[in-house]
Amino acid sequence: MPGLGASEAVTIAAEELPSFEEQSASDVLAWALNEFHPRIAISASFQAESVVIIDLAAQIRPDVRIFTLDTGRLPQETHELIDQVRHRYDLKIDVIVPDNARVQAMVRQHGMNLFTRHQTQRMLCCHIRKVEPLRRALADLDGWITGLRRDHGGARTDVAKVALDPDHGGIVKVNPLADWTSDQVWDYIRTNKIPYNALYDQGYTSIGCEPCTRAIKPGEDERAGRWWWEDSGFKECGLHEQMPHERFDQELEWIDEATKP
Repeated sequence: MPGLGASEAVTIAAEELPSFEEQSASDVLAWALNEFHPRIAISASFQAESVVIIDLAAQIRPDVRIFTLDTGRLPQETHELIDQVRHRYDLKIDVIVPDNARVQAMVRQHGMNLFTRHQTQRMLCCHIRKVEPLRRALADLDGWITGLRRDHGGARTDVAKVALDPDHGGIVKVNPLADWTSDQVWDYIRTNKIPYNALYDQGYTSIGCEPCTRAIKPGEDERAGRWWWEDSGFKECGLHEQMPHERFDQELEWIDEATKP
């Protein structure tokens, strides 16, 4: 399947993809990069999984493509890590930002901290700042590589190592660490002395936007520090799992109208 264009990727049947359940993360990455480079990229959140994937991928292709989504609300520690990784591996990292007009329309209507008022408004904020920029980043790609792990729980429990992504035109989605545990991720980081986000040393276990992330308490789930004020088990931003809702659709329609040229 080398050299697939985005339109061709849509026609690939899931059964045509090799099975990688018994393959290592390095094997999965090697296959993906050999098949799809340069039309595949690592989507790096710069959490612990991201730095492991970057380290593994850089050993296979030093010119691996990497992008990250800068929402405008990231912690300073995340920005510092991005620079550390860029210099350690001598890599170019594309920073994708949200559409300024759409952010302004959202903030004008709901305020800067709309995400604390209602889950639908939180999903709107995530959509404008993360989901829409992701779509732009993937528009010219045949595949993307993420740090999803099954033991994150929730909608991620059954994530495959390699699958088609129907939400993004049927391109290939690669999750090389799908069967890794948190302990395996951190063993790799410590053994290979890889830089990581300094917030982990302050009790954080899942790191997103600064106002939407906190350190967890003893006994809490790994993702409990994300949107902790919500009384819901849905701990997703929309990048990997959508939560359709009539009110959400109405909000998007209003922003579409407000930002028409």
